[in-house]
Amino acid sequence: MKNAGHLSRRQILAAAGFVGLTALTGCDSGDGGGDSKDLSKKRQGAMKDYRAGQRFKAAEPLSFSLLHNNNPVYPMKRDWLFWKEVTQRTGVTLDPLDVPLTDYEKKRSVLIGAGDAPFLIPKTYHPSEVAFVSSGAIVPVSDYVHLMPNFRDKVRRWRLEPELDSIRQSDGKYYLLPGLHEKAKSGYSLSFRTDVLDRLGLTLPTTWDEVYDVLKALKTEYPGKYPWTDRWSTNTPFPCGALFSYLGQAYGVKAGWTYDNISYDAEARKFVFTAATDRYREMVEYVRKLVAEKLLDPESFTQQDDQAVQKLLAEKSYVISANPQELVQNYRYNLEKQVKGARIEMVPVPLGPAGPVVLGGARLENGVMISSKALRADTFVAMMQFVDWLWYSDEGQRLCKWGVPGVTYTESGGRYELKSGISLMGSDPDAPKDLQKDFGFFNGVFTYGGSWDLVSSSFSPDEKKFQDAMAGREQLPIDPAHPLQSVEQEQATLWDTPLKDHTIQNTLKFVLGQRPMSEWDAFVTELKAKNLQQLVDLHNRAHDRFEKENA
Repeated sequence: MKNAGHLSRRQILAAAGFVGLTALTGCDSGDGGGDSKDLSKKRQGAMKDYRAGQRFKAAEPLSFSLLHNNNPVYPMKRDWLFWKEVTQRTGVTLDPLDVPLTDYEKKRSVLIGAGDAPFLIPKTYHPSEVAFVSSGAIVPVSDYVHLMPNFRDKVRRWRLEPELDSIRQSDGKYYLLPGLHEKAKSGYSLSFRTDVLDRLGLTLPTTWDEVYDVLKALKTEYPGKYPWTDRWSTNTPFPCGALFSYLGQAYGVKAGWTYDNISYDAEARKFVFTAATDRYREMVEYVRKLVAEKLLDPESFTQQDDQAVQKLLAEKSYVISANPQELVQNYRYNLEKQVKGARIEMVPVPLGPAGPVVLGGARLENGVMISSKALRADTFVAMMQFVDWLWYSDEGQRLCKWGVPGVTYTESGGRYELKSGISLMGSDPDAPKDLQKDFGFFNGVFTYGGSWDLVSSSFSPDEKKFQDAMAGREQLPIDPAHPLQSVEQEQATLWDTPLKDHTIQNTLKFVLGQRPMSEWDAFVTELKAKNLQQLVDLHNRAHDRFEKENA
């Protein structure tokens, strides 16, 4: 057995952060900077003996500032029951700084850079937190998860250590408390007008080859129309962000909303440039074929979402990307009002060359950054206990999602029912009250992650069917940790952005036929001139270094 002088950093990290996962009490010994000497004067309002499954109750009234991402679908109200109920249960008053959804990331950066950020900075998607690490503006939260028994308990039971390893920085720490999912949850796929398919003797496709066949049959029947028009292009720099995300999954590549310049090739055991891989090119060729044969509307890559939906409702198209909410509340609801006998269904993501898989890393979601100002406050320990309860305890997650039993919902045998007169995302269009708009629950700032029972408790029959099918698929391996040092990160950012921009622009040119596929090699050469190989080498060196230091 190795003595303490020969422990690797991984073993030290394990002892500090993960061996403690089995303990359900928040003790005051922990990894770097988190010992009792550092925190002994920061326990104002904290519970002395806080455990997983126990409600956090501040020893005295406390208030914590919070950056609030204001969704226009349910604009923030100061009199929401959510705020009142959190205070009543925990003794904590949340003080939200309201920021419009469209300005959230920009405003967040400005506030952090100026030192004016609230204590709690939620709705942060990895790797957005990386930009704030070198300045010391945010807390290395992995140093303090010993204060968070619910977080640690879920990481241990759901075996999420590899996912957390993937967001560690070059110092071995992570700076974001991500949402934790028991199971990977898929969101988007294709939907088809099944009444039209039935009339033509067609069945719902299960593979991308079958999608092509169905589209060809629709084109033959309706030669003057594009069978498929698509959306989700204007709210992302990647054209058809949703489509390329789930199509990329079928090819085993990160694309669309999930696009990343760097991917790990498990067979070669090294990082590669995503857009230069054969699978990425094959994916682009497939979409190019659909556009060339007028099966996919070329306006899909530039039009507003409403334009795409209107084409569907006007029967100018019969296929469109969907998520379960849009399927039920928008497409089906409006089609049934406008087109007699119309039916529309969403299919599990069609299979492609990668087989029945989902991309790895899908069990972590957006999460919370902690401002370094919070660490200097006397209430830091109580704040971490509160964060643990609200975002990671079963009770806190249930409150954030469903609200107050007997007031907004009832529950029996794991089945949740909204109280009469309350609607959620259009579940009862005639209801006078809305769970999000009028009560503040099911707010994306607080509601994400959790056990599969809780996550699936709000599924419509359509979503349950879809998620059950997707849950049976194999998750691809998570990319191994390859954290960059601060100087490397600055250099990578300089290379990363122009490479990504060139990839996105030319992906669109290829699929629209503005550039022939015969120029693919020339495209890769252009990427190399923009430091493709230097960026890949940087990440591979970081991976090798992390492996050696933590062997």
